Parts: sequence; C-alpha cells; structure tokens
Amino acid sequence: MKRTLLIIMLLWNILGGHDMMAQDWAGKTRYHQANLELQQGARDPQRIVLMGNSITEFWMDTHPQFFTDNHLVGRGISGQESYEMLARFRQDVIALSPRAVVINCGTNDIAENFCPYDEDITMDNIQSMTELALHNGINVVLSSVLPCSHFIWNRSVRNVPEKIQSLNARIQELAERLHLPYIDYYGSMVYNESGAINPAYSEDGVHPNATGYNVMERLLLDVLKTITTH
Repeated sequence: MKRTLLIIMLLWNILGGHDMMAQDWAGKTRYHQANLELQQGARDPQRIVLMGNSITEFWMDTHPQFFTDNHLVGRGISGQESYEMLARFRQDVIALSPRAVVINCGTNDIAENFCPYDEDITMDNIQSMTELALHNGINVVLSSVLPCSHFIWNRSVRNVPEKIQSLNARIQELAERLHLPYIDYYGSMVYNESGAINPAYSEDGVHPNATGYNVMERLLLDVLKTITTH
C-alpha cells in the first residue's frame, strides 16, 4: 500500500506538480533540515551518499536499516532528471563531506519527465557531478540505469531498452576512463532480451521491490568494500 502511494505521488510530481516545482525546481530544500543535522553532528568518516531519483528514495523507505547499518545517506528525489541532481549536488553531497557518493540517474531523463531526452546532455550532467565530487576529495561510484521495457507514466517513449543500454555503455566507459568503480545493476536485474526488469524484482516494471533491492544491496556492498577512506 505504501509503495502504491509513493508511485501515485511520483506521478503527481511529474504530471501535476509543476507549480510547486517552479518554486524549488531542483528540490534543494527537500533535504535541507536533514543535511543541517548531519553537518552539525559528529562527522562520520564512513558516510556514503546515494544520489538518485525514486529508485533511491523508495530504497530508503523499503530497507531503512540497510542505510543505517552501512553508513548510507539517501538523497533520492522521485521524478528527478540528471540536471536537477546536478543542481542540488553541492547541498546534498559535497556539503556532507562523505567518503564516497554513488550516482544513479538517467531513468527519468530517458522517460522525458520534463525535457526531451538527449543522451549527450545526460552524460554531461553525470560527468559534471563526478568531477565536482572528485575535485572535493570524494570517491565516486557510478552505476547503471536499471532495466525497463517501458515507463508506466509515459508510454509514448519508444525504444526504452535500447536507450538504457546505450546510456549504460557510456556510463561504464566514463567509469573506466576515470578509473572509478562501476555497479552493473542492469546485468543482474534484466529479465531477457526484451530489456525488461525481472518481474521477481519489481511490481511495476520500473522500481525494485524488496527482493530487487536485495540484489542491488549485494552489488553495492561488494563495490563499497573496495573504497578506502580518504
């Protein structure tokens, strides 16, 4: 029931929440109080920020203990595209002085939530977030867009699997070029040649369920073990 309500809220944000978004289009105030509390408290040298969209936001709600146990700070906002994440990156990542940031975005760019999709622009935004983090001494982990055959809120978007595969290839290439860890969620969660997410891992074909998040958690922890404290 809670997941259904969250998805309804996501759809409202996409389809009807533009007036509210105009006041804070990048969601910079969404985590303002939570960020202040972290900044005013004792610094956690093991802190890791997960920057993302609804997939990250729902993850926090589904498995909150996983975040607590592993020093993870979730900074996902439903419906966001990469340019919005870039705009709030300083507030929600750099200001928290984490050991590392895990960047997961691109789903909503491809879904054209607010802008026509341009793979080059999405990659520019991902590279800019990466460079900002590295410049500030923050380790970066890049991750793939999850598999999906179509978007339940925008069925007019065509060739979704092909667009995801193309973007993932470029994200992985960026990681290899900069010698950064890369998490291939896609390869472990895709169902078959259709490019859909394994139905055992999702109820709506886009967002992971608890089982899907279990898969992601194993992959994430394997990579985080390789990151040394700076």
